[in-house]
Amino acid sequence: MNKMQHPKNIRIEDYDYPLKESLIAKYPLKQRDQSKLLFYNQGKISQHQFSEAPDLLPPDSLLVFNETRVVQARLLFQKSTGARIEIFVLKPHNQDIQEAFQNYGGGEWECFVGNAKKWKEGKLKLMGEDFELKATRKKHIGNSFIVHFEWDKDKTFAQILEQAGEIPLPPYLRREAEKSDRTRYQTVYARNNGSVAAPTAGLHFTQDTLKRLDQKNIQKTEVTLHVGAGTFKPVSERTIGEHEMHTEQIVVSKNTLKQLRDGNQKNVAVGTTSVRTLESLYWYAAKLMENSSATFTIEQWYPYDNELRHFPTRTEALDALINKLDNEQEENIRGETQLIIAPGYDYKMVDAMFTNFHLPKSTLLLLVAAYLGSDWRQVYDYALANNFRLLSYGDSCLLIK
Repeated sequence: MNKMQHPKNIRIEDYDYPLKESLIAKYPLKQRDQSKLLFYNQGKISQHQFSEAPDLLPPDSLLVFNETRVVQARLLFQKSTGARIEIFVLKPHNQDIQEAFQNYGGGEWECFVGNAKKWKEGKLKLMGEDFELKATRKKHIGNSFIVHFEWDKDKTFAQILEQAGEIPLPPYLRREAEKSDRTRYQTVYARNNGSVAAPTAGLHFTQDTLKRLDQKNIQKTEVTLHVGAGTFKPVSERTIGEHEMHTEQIVVSKNTLKQLRDGNQKNVAVGTTSVRTLESLYWYAAKLMENSSATFTIEQWYPYDNELRHFPTRTEALDALINKLDNEQEENIRGETQLIIAPGYDYKMVDAMFTNFHLPKSTLLLLVAAYLGSDWRQVYDYALANNFRLLSYGDSCLLIK
C-alpha cells in the first residue's frame, strides 16, 4: 500500500467559510435531542431532529462514545494587591491523569496562567467552604507553567476542582460560565475526569436516545480521549505543514478492542475525539507490528511519513493490540496522540461519524474534509442556508459515505 498523500502543503484559507456571529450557539437548547441533525448519506443531504438519529443509523452500526468528563479547570485567584490571576489546569506534570485527580494534599500540573506578569513569586490562596487551595508558580514550559498545588489532605484534586473551579467554556462563546453549564457542557454518559473541552457531538444524546439505540439493537462501546485546550487553537500559519498539533491522552479497554474486532459492523465515531482515538489505535498497532517494544505515542505526521513495511488490516491491528494486553496482563491500553487528520488521509478504523459544525480554518474542519472530500462545502453550505446553529452548543451532523 502506498503512503498517504502528505497534507503539509494544504492552504488553510481553502477551508474557510463565512461564520456569522448570529449562527454561533451561545447557549444549548433546553432539550438536548431537539437540536437539528444534518444527515449526509452517500452524497445526499436531508434535515432531521437529533432524536431521529437511531432511525437513520445503519442497523449494523457500532457507536463509539468518548466517556471523558470535563473538569472545572478554571481557577480564579485574587492576590492581596487586588490582581486577579486565572490558572487554567491542563494536565498533570509527569503523572497519569486519572491518578493525578485522585491525589490527596498536593500535586504539580501544567497550566495556562492569565495575568502571569502580576504573579512572579509567592503563594496564591483560594478559600473554599471547608478547604484552602494554595498555588506556587514553578518553571515555564512553552506557553504554560508548572504550578504546584497544595490543599487539605482529606480531599482529592478532583473534589477540589469540583468545588473551586469553573467550567472552561470555549473562547468563541464570549461569555462567562454559568451554573447550567456544569450540566449542559457535559455528556450524559461522561465518566472519566480529564478534559478541558467537551466532546461536543455527544452533547446531543439523551438517556432516551440511548435507550432507543438499545431497542433497535444498535451496538455501543466506549473509549476515552481527554480533550486538551489545544483543540481551540486556530491554524494561524499559511499551510498545514507549519501548524503544530496538541497532544492528548487516550485510554481504551480490552473489551472495547474486542468489540471493535469481533463484530462485522460499521464503526460510527461519536465526535472527532472518538475519530482520533480509533485512528490512533490503528497506527499504534502498525508500529507494534514493526517493533514489539514501540510506545503508544502517535506523532502528528506519522501516517504520512512512516516507513512501514506492512499496513495491517483492521482485524490484524486490533489483534496486535489485544495480544499486547494479554501478554502484559493488562486490561487497558494507554497512550498519547498528536495525530492530525487532513485531506489526503486514508481512514482506517472509522466508517461514519457524528460531529458538530466546526470553526472555519480549523483542524477539526480538516478532519471532516478528509472524510467527505470536496463535499464538506456542500454540507456547510446547506447548514448555513438552513440556519443551523454552529460550534460547541450548536447542531450536529451524521456523515455516512
